[in-house]
Amino acid sequence: MTPVGFDILYEAGPCLVVNKPGGLLTQAPPGIDSLEARIREYLRTRDSKPGRIYLGVPHRLDRPVSGAIVFARHSRAARRLCEQFEGRIVRKTYWALVAGEFTDGRGTWTDYVRKVPDEPRGELVDWHHPEARMAILHYVVLGRTEGGCWLEIETETGRMHQIRIQAASRGHPVLGDRLYGSRAAFGPDTEDERARWIALHARSLRFRHPMTRQPVEVTAPLGPYWPDSARMAEFPF
Repeated sequence: MTPVGFDILYEAGPCLVVNKPGGLLTQAPPGIDSLEARIREYLRTRDSKPGRIYLGVPHRLDRPVSGAIVFARHSRAARRLCEQFEGRIVRKTYWALVAGEFTDGRGTWTDYVRKVPDEPRGELVDWHHPEARMAILHYVVLGRTEGGCWLEIETETGRMHQIRIQAASRGHPVLGDRLYGSRAAFGPDTEDERARWIALHARSLRFRHPMTRQPVEVTAPLGPYWPDSARMAEFPF
């Protein structure tokens, strides 16, 4: 049986990693399409389970973002995975296409961010702001595309829209990210702004299996809207 709307990248015991498409909510209230709902339905059918399907969600990806995301099939596994995310044990690597040129091939961005009250976005603030939270990421320039650059990013912190805010504040908005100033198109054409993609992809996850404690590393293939220069990098000769 083939899943509908997502790809399974890894499954071992209660641990499940899938490749989330852009434009899809990680979670949503009942009756609204989401990755969580699709996985539940797939597991219910595949495993012939008529009852409730438990699915723990130890982390999330923004709706327009694609890539690797891990779920847990029972509560103990979910709790242990949450502890790894909270303890910053999980290593998360992202690929991004951003506007503009970089003078350095690698670097670190350190900022303070907050969520804007009553709005679905964040912003940079001074360190002494009462709602300020430190945001740190490291980037490497992997290549250049027409009008921009292709970055590999590792985050030390997990703030709301962190990569999107930090990149845009330096004049490098993620392609397609209109919320933070991008004028470029990315992904499939759609009239629904909420279903639009941006060129940010959770490329890999590195964590320990919640039950066996063995190291796990999962890489998520790129979607079809990435340029050939980035897609070919997945298959080096």
